[in-house]
Amino acid sequence: MKTTRRHFLKDSAILTSGLFLIPGNISALAASAGIFLDKIGISTSIANNGILADAGYTFVEENVRNFLVPAESETVFEEKLSLIRQSKLPVEACNVFLPGNLKCTGPAILHDEIVNWSETAFRRAKVAGVKTIVFGSGGARAIPEGFSREEAKKQFISLCGKIAPIAKKYDVVISLEPLNRKECNFINSVADGAEIVEAVDHKNFRLLADIYHMLMENESPSEIAKYGHLIFHTHIAEKNGRSAPGVNNEDFIPYFRALKEAKFKGRMAIECSWKNLEEQAAPALRIMRSQLASV
Repeated sequence: MKTTRRHFLKDSAILTSGLFLIPGNISALAASAGIFLDKIGISTSIANNGILADAGYTFVEENVRNFLVPAESETVFEEKLSLIRQSKLPVEACNVFLPGNLKCTGPAILHDEIVNWSETAFRRAKVAGVKTIVFGSGGARAIPEGFSREEAKKQFISLCGKIAPIAKKYDVVISLEPLNRKECNFINSVADGAEIVEAVDHKNFRLLADIYHMLMENESPSEIAKYGHLIFHTHIAEKNGRSAPGVNNEDFIPYFRALKEAKFKGRMAIECSWKNLEEQAAPALRIMRSQLASV
């Protein structure tokens, strides 16, 4: 991969030159909400960046496997970079970190392969301007039936201890995402995630609070207050149908208040099921801003 340094320098210059100046309407919305939670995006394809920008969002959360393409060549990745140059918004986060076959736990772990995957993904994340990689990956981290839970936890902590320094090398933060029990049988609460983050004990390995998963697990907003010092990134969706904010008029204010009290300074991405992104994006943001204004 001899082209890496040349393209890294070229693309870093582009990314730091003001290419992603926030349009005036977005700046106004952020300013009206104050400092707290002024960075709100949507988990979607970069192809939808125009819809998000017009609706008032500030970033796109893309997909590691589809956007940073760790399994593909540098040529394929450079094609993805061309999309950034044309985008109205930056890609500041990426989810879907690992494919399900790269096992983190169990009798057939593939930690060496995951380390190599991470090296490529995090290097490309830096080039693309991505600030955080969301580590959900329920299929990859799920504990196989009959396997020791304590051993799986040790395996996972060991793995995360190996990839956190790689993230540091490329100025990327890994955000560990607890998933509800319907999606994964391991790390199902903010407290579970906090235990792992504290065990790894690395500034580039932090916690994600997903309000949808918290609602599914009946987790109190107080968990955000308790572990707020570890939280780097957040997700949101309504509990009913994993819908966009406002579809069922669900109240997120207690969770927003907990984040504010925890002095959260990071980003929030809507990660939900959209019926029509173009029609729903702006109303969803208005609902969120309205609720945020009351905390």
